[in-house]
Amino acid sequence: MPVVILVADGVRPDTLRSLLDAEALPALARMRDEGGLHDITTVFPSVTGPAYTPFVMGRHPATVGLPALRWYDRSRRDLRWPYARSYVGLEFSRFADDVDRDAPTLWELEPDHLAALPVIGRGLRPGREEGRGLGFSLRAAVTHVRGHVRGWLDIDRSVGDAFVRRWIAERPRFALGAFTGVDKTSHAYGHGSEAVREALTIVDAAAARIRAAAEAAGRWAETHLWIVSDHGHEPVTAHEDLSRVVRALGYRTVAHPFEWSAAPQVAVMVSGNAMAHVYVDLAQRSRSGWESLAGRWGPLLDQLLARPSVDLVLLPQHDAHDVTIASRRGTGRIRTDGSHWWYTPQRGDPLGLGPVVAVSADEAHALTSMTDYPDVLLQATSIAASPRSGDLILSSAPGWDFRARWEPIPHVSSHGSLRASHMRVPLLVNHPVARLPRRTTDIGATAAECLGIRPPSDLDGVSWR
Repeated sequence: MPVVILVADGVRPDTLRSLLDAEALPALARMRDEGGLHDITTVFPSVTGPAYTPFVMGRHPATVGLPALRWYDRSRRDLRWPYARSYVGLEFSRFADDVDRDAPTLWELEPDHLAALPVIGRGLRPGREEGRGLGFSLRAAVTHVRGHVRGWLDIDRSVGDAFVRRWIAERPRFALGAFTGVDKTSHAYGHGSEAVREALTIVDAAAARIRAAAEAAGRWAETHLWIVSDHGHEPVTAHEDLSRVVRALGYRTVAHPFEWSAAPQVAVMVSGNAMAHVYVDLAQRSRSGWESLAGRWGPLLDQLLARPSVDLVLLPQHDAHDVTIASRRGTGRIRTDGSHWWYTPQRGDPLGLGPVVAVSADEAHALTSMTDYPDVLLQATSIAASPRSGDLILSSAPGWDFRARWEPIPHVSSHGSLRASHMRVPLLVNHPVARLPRRTTDIGATAAECLGIRPPSDLDGVSWR
């Protein structure tokens, strides 16, 4: 069964639903009526790059080595000086190097494939990707540096057109095409802007052409076409330069892209820009766990929690399956044995859940899906378990993000946090589902089943077929 995934990068479920109801996206509306539109949750961090791992791997990003868009290698084994990775710019291609080699991609499992701007491209065969090469890289770089936002819509049109033409001509079994226009225009103009609607009409046109070709070939009934997003968006009215805050508190700080210190004490790695990893005790080559850090670094935590920009801080413990949640509303603890999750409020109740005892993954999702922090139990333990994650993992407060400099355009909307507006995404399918989809990790698992692939047993997603 052929599978085609179109990623409308950055679209929120409510935005898509309102445009479908307004009859602005006729091809996608037809899919909704025949298959269905579902609200599901993405992964933390809710940011492009790591949030693509569910689509092509069926895994949470931190579990396969991608804890964020930017991270610090305290081990000194994986990266060279200055031991910081940023997938924005020249290091974009390093995703393939950093993803766990023992976790296969669908490109590796299904050789008959086609991609356009897939982000996670390990295993792609030569010549099977649109939107790459020196010419395209220069075009994208100039568009980004100049802050030419509508230039991204032109890229969506040209790359999307090439992707669809090749899909029609070659009929690959698995295809994924990403459209970046919704995200770029949301950052620049806001998620409710006319430019976002225009970006979605490009996705709608691509879906219409794929459907028309599949129907003409008598293959629509067996073709699976899915429209999904990797994260949501939320208005930003204030920018906290987190690296400057930490430096002003008296710590020698490393931060992307241009802040380096001799013998640094703290590394600040912002993603999205509504989340950040903060690494302390950098002379240590492995993470100690918050229980052994609290004595020395507790004042830094208190100072960060006092900032209006900070909503939640995750504090991984020495046990990889145990994480403390801190906020101005109090503290709590989440732990898992791999199949069940517990949440214990300790001082106040930062998640507003009350005690949670031994719930399954499905129960944890149902319990939190309509709260301010959808799927927080799984997401918190997943990212906290990664040795590449920080000692303090920050999620921003509404209206804030953590990066005030270095963006080519001022962001009026952002993403990356654990909040609902960032974590809830739409899933539009052309055939009815047998099981309610819950997470973006279900997409990779379902794609594998449709393709007749026997995936690894440790996938984080579950098929909805």
